[in-house]
Amino acid sequence: MDNQTFGGIEPELASFDFAQVVLQSIPYDGTSTWGKGADKGFEALLEAAENMELYDIETDTEVYKKGIHVLPAITEACSPESMCEAVYQRTKELLLTDKRLTFFGGEHSVSIGIIRAMQEKYADISILHLDAHADLRPSYNGSTCNHACALHKANAEGHVVSVGIRSMDSSEKEFVHYDRYFLAQDMAESANWQNEVIHSLKEKVYITIDLDVFDPSILPGTGTPEPGGLSWYNVLSLLQKVFSKKLVKGFDIVELAPRKGEHQSEFLAAKLYYKMLSYWFE
Repeated sequence: MDNQTFGGIEPELASFDFAQVVLQSIPYDGTSTWGKGADKGFEALLEAAENMELYDIETDTEVYKKGIHVLPAITEACSPESMCEAVYQRTKELLLTDKRLTFFGGEHSVSIGIIRAMQEKYADISILHLDAHADLRPSYNGSTCNHACALHKANAEGHVVSVGIRSMDSSEKEFVHYDRYFLAQDMAESANWQNEVIHSLKEKVYITIDLDVFDPSILPGTGTPEPGGLSWYNVLSLLQKVFSKKLVKGFDIVELAPRKGEHQSEFLAAKLYYKMLSYWFE
C-alpha cells in the first residue's frame, strides 16, 4: 500500500518531497530455515508504531516532525539472487537522493544488496553488525544470498565490526576478524566493550541489526532466538555513542517474525527504529 505511514503521522510529514527520512521495506523470507514470518515483520512494525508515543523522553525530541516517508515495498522474490539485485539497484537509486536511508526486513539476506551499494558508494565505510549469529558462510543451501551468508561478502571485501555474536558454525571461524569481533560472552565480562566497538569503527558507518541480537526474554519474535542476548539499554547505549561519534549513512533492522497474540517484539522493533532516528538527528 502506498499510503502507509510510520506512527500514523500526518500526510504532509510523510510525503517524499518533505520527508528527510525514507523507510524502505523488503518483506522477503525466502531462505530462512526455521522460524518463518519475517515477511510479516514490516506490517507488524507499522501496527505497533501506531500505538507508540512519538515524543522521545531521552532526547526531548519529536523526530517524526523531520518527516518519514514509507516507500513502496521491494517485492522481488523469484530467487534470493534476484531479490538481492533488486535491493542493490534500489539502494543505489536512493543513495542519489538527499534523504536519510532506513530499511526494514525481511530476513537478513535483504541486507546483502544494501551493504554492497553502501560499500561501493563509500570505500571507507564500516559495517556495524549487531546479531546473535556470525552470518559468514560463503554459501548456504546452494546460494550466496542466503540469510546465513548476510555478512560474508561485506566482511571479505570491507570493514565489518560484529557485536553480540553467540552462535556460529565451525566453518565460519576462518572468516572472523577477531580484533573487531565482539562475542556476547566476552561482552558480559567487560566494562569497556562499547568504547572498544567505537574505536573499531571508521568515521562512516552503516548499521545492520538482526533483532535476534536481543535476548529472547525481551524479543522472542524472531526466526532463531538465541539465549544470552543483549539488553535494551545495552543496545541503546551503544547506538547513542555510534550516532554521536560517527557519521552514520543508513541502517536496517531485520528478522522480526511476529508471534500471534504477542506484541512485545514488534513494539520493541518500532521503538528501536524511532530511537535510532532520534539519535541520528540529535
